Amino acid sequence: MNQFSPDRLVSQDDWSDLTRVKSAPEIDIDRLHNHRLTRLRSCIQETGAAMCLLVNPVSLRYAVDYRAYALFQSHIPTAYLFVPVDGPVVIHGALDSAPMADEFRKARPISYFDGATELESNAKELARDVVNYLKEIGTDNRRVAVEYVNPSITQALEAAGLEVIDGVLASENARVIKSEDEINCIRWAIAVAEHGIAKLKTAVHAGVTEAQLWGLLNYANLANNGDWHDGRMLASGPRINPWMQEATLRRVESGDLVGFDTDMVGPQGYCADISRTLHCGPAMPTRRQKELYRLALDEIEHNLRLIRPGITLDAFQQQAFVPPEAFHQNAYTCVIHGVGMCDEYPRVNPIFRGPNPYRGTLEAGMIICVESYMGAVGERDGVKLEQQVLVTSDGYEMLSSDPLEPSLLD
Repeated sequence: MNQFSPDRLVSQDDWSDLTRVKSAPEIDIDRLHNHRLTRLRSCIQETGAAMCLLVNPVSLRYAVDYRAYALFQSHIPTAYLFVPVDGPVVIHGALDSAPMADEFRKARPISYFDGATELESNAKELARDVVNYLKEIGTDNRRVAVEYVNPSITQALEAAGLEVIDGVLASENARVIKSEDEINCIRWAIAVAEHGIAKLKTAVHAGVTEAQLWGLLNYANLANNGDWHDGRMLASGPRINPWMQEATLRRVESGDLVGFDTDMVGPQGYCADISRTLHCGPAMPTRRQKELYRLALDEIEHNLRLIRPGITLDAFQQQAFVPPEAFHQNAYTCVIHGVGMCDEYPRVNPIFRGPNPYRGTLEAGMIICVESYMGAVGERDGVKLEQQVLVTSDGYEMLSSDPLEPSLLD
């Protein structure tokens, strides 16, 4: 049998399906959906708006579990959602099921792909739809929240006598605190990511390409009904420093460090965001590679000790680990960030990178990623590490469990 035949590659695949060796956590899907929609309505109400118009595929998934063609939707929006504080949730232009939507209606073309030069007239039609919808739900409130749309839509809504505010004030804030069902979804997404990582580790050898290694993570995600990766963040050898270089066809060499960041939107649409740096043998790690690894781990461990409910983001920044100055220029963009269905609020910058974008505090029920990258300008090597944790009432719970690289720790 040809080694590349479908029978060999797929039908005889005995590793990718994680449920063969591990049971998924129990998730009450109806309770999960109700929690999300309730939080979203509450956050819309807090803005003073009567409704929110959502187009971001992550928001559509969160609000009504609409999953169809998410990456297409991210750059050619075909579906959009009306979510009121009180009233029926209506999805327009749905290509597949949206379990929490009350009604399905036709969409106006809001992308250039669908509407071309008629975007302005289509926006006027959409504005009329919004005005009529507000009448349907029986509200005199003229304030509407709108998420990520063309200026023509904002202009048309304002011309129709509506006050327009940013819908992200509701859609992003709704996702900050996770329910137990959401936490269990994230636990399973992490388990799937770490299942792929384990396979990737067995494949690291001189001659394998970065893209081939990344493909194992992608395949494991898809095989377990996950969605996508936000990037292909895997680099090796001289490409690992500076960080943020995506996987290429470069072949890994003996002695290389291989770093990756999963950025994986997995099963149920929840994110597993874990980074590891590996060493490719048979050459032994250098002293400098081990020093870099220890520095990155020191930053992770120091900042983990700061995580607790009630600490302000400003205080976190002030108390966070500060690496030697040689590492400042190439340091990671943040020391911690929130994560749920994607990277989310909050975010804390390294203190040498200026003020935080947010004020606020860590709260129980947040999921936080703790980041480190150590790579000095002009050097060949760098180390990327990241752990994903749940903020609890008395500190944190480690959610990521993939082992660190033993050859870089001794």
